[in-house]
Amino acid sequence: MIAPRALDALRVVFAEDNYLVREGTSALLREVDCVELVAVAADLHGLLDAVAAHAPDVVLTDIRMPPTNTTEGIDAAKRIRAEHPSIGVVVLSQFADEDYAYELLKGGAAGLGYLLKERVAEIDELVRALKEVAGGGSVLDPKVVEGLVGRRTDSRNSPLKRLTQREREVLGQIAEGKNNAGIAEALYLSPRAVEKHINSIFQKLDLSEELNVHRRVMAVLTFLRGTTGSRSGAG
Repeated sequence: MIAPRALDALRVVFAEDNYLVREGTSALLREVDCVELVAVAADLHGLLDAVAAHAPDVVLTDIRMPPTNTTEGIDAAKRIRAEHPSIGVVVLSQFADEDYAYELLKGGAAGLGYLLKERVAEIDELVRALKEVAGGGSVLDPKVVEGLVGRRTDSRNSPLKRLTQREREVLGQIAEGKNNAGIAEALYLSPRAVEKHINSIFQKLDLSEELNVHRRVMAVLTFLRGTTGSRSGAG
């Protein structure tokens, strides 16, 4: 007999067109006590219908689905966030393509995440990401962050040039969705040192006058934006 979910379980709608991936991921999510998988969809229309019917806390969706198998996940994320601002969306991609991440987050990073499909097997990290975006935060896959750091800091006019190496590392951790405690643990820093680095980042990126939560989101957008722009025709 399946144990009932906790009353405060994270309500999730999952969309994936590949049958084996859909069934495997669904099985993993159903094993998590703090997650309630309320609906599963195989295409864009099914996803949007499920969101309207179930009003989940968060959506987990593949980036490519029928009808066109191009950017349905990103399109759905933008529409869901516009129509249901309280619902977070995590988009899954097979590739660490920074352009997809830029396209997803360029209109605002709050309540959005971009992860590689390989993270699905790391169920604890996946659930952490789902919780983060459900709470209005943003999450980027570490491999995407790594690519963005190299790409953006190569630009002579990038605002990231103002940051020290350690500050760029801290900003990368912010982009991955970590809070101060998580950053301290990942980089072997004291909480006080993390706070000092973050304040320096905000100042150097001209974000010192913004509210703290908003500054973190704006810092991620600065991290994504750069001056090199997004390459066209990403596949």
